[in-house]
Amino acid sequence: MPERIVIALGGNALQSGNSAPTAEAQLEVVKKTSERIAEISRRGYEMAVVHGNGPQVGRIVLAGEAARDVVPPMPFDVCGAMSQGYIGYHIQQSLKYALSSRGRNYPVVTLATQVVEDRNDPAFQNPTKPIGAFYSQEEARKLEQEKGYIMREDAGRGWRRVVASPMPRRIVEIGAIRLLWDHAVVIACGGGGIPVVENADGTLEGVAVIDKDFAAELLAEEVGADALLILTEVEKVAIRFGKPDQENLSHLNLAQAAQYVREGQFGVGSMLPKVEAAMKFVRANPDKRAIITSLDRCLDALDGKTGTVLTFA
Repeated sequence: MPERIVIALGGNALQSGNSAPTAEAQLEVVKKTSERIAEISRRGYEMAVVHGNGPQVGRIVLAGEAARDVVPPMPFDVCGAMSQGYIGYHIQQSLKYALSSRGRNYPVVTLATQVVEDRNDPAFQNPTKPIGAFYSQEEARKLEQEKGYIMREDAGRGWRRVVASPMPRRIVEIGAIRLLWDHAVVIACGGGGIPVVENADGTLEGVAVIDKDFAAELLAEEVGADALLILTEVEKVAIRFGKPDQENLSHLNLAQAAQYVREGQFGVGSMLPKVEAAMKFVRANPDKRAIITSLDRCLDALDGKTGTVLTFA
């Protein structure tokens, strides 16, 4: 039986730091990303794809605010849904071509996916999720004063706006994803999903944002995936990151990972949610594995040649 994997795509899989933040430039990056995903499929894996949306949803929000005198700005959950649509469109267009060129004539489907959060989650009071562009400290202070944003330094790369990111509790469209699994490559939970809370009458109401790595982990559990593959900018997870004695890690068990988390070894807005999502997956599935690596090395990582593999023991 083919091995099932859920792939979580980081921002570098969608947008290059060296190119303009345009739809055209994003499409060129996504085409290269799709070649690697298609190669994973060619090796016989079944998959679903979850993508991030931090920079994209940030730009959608900024565009709405800049044009507020002409059209009303959209609420955050609607901006997330918009980003799901256009990023998913780019991936499904590129991935369909990449699969077809390898003789794998599979449909590729983007599913607008709602993910339920708990309205009492304490994360609502502690924003940690970076979105949008990078700014200098001076620019960040100005945005805090003028717009009331909460700005935080992001892993030495600059200052970004942060918003609340509660844990995902339930994928509303999980039944549809399961039905589609045997018939298509599904792009789901984009940007972590459209974040909603459930009201007493059963209706859903849009709220904050969701970290895409935790949404990918929940999806992996719900579809019975054999592995969770988290793709980011670095080849391996590291402790003492950026210091002269930085140590890259090829393997982590659950106890080791928990210890490094307690020590504060991983950046709150960058590596920490990836490691915690990987921990959550192997804790729920002790016989399975999570892999964190770069997009460029994903095939080698699946072959056990690189990346950081996190297992229960």
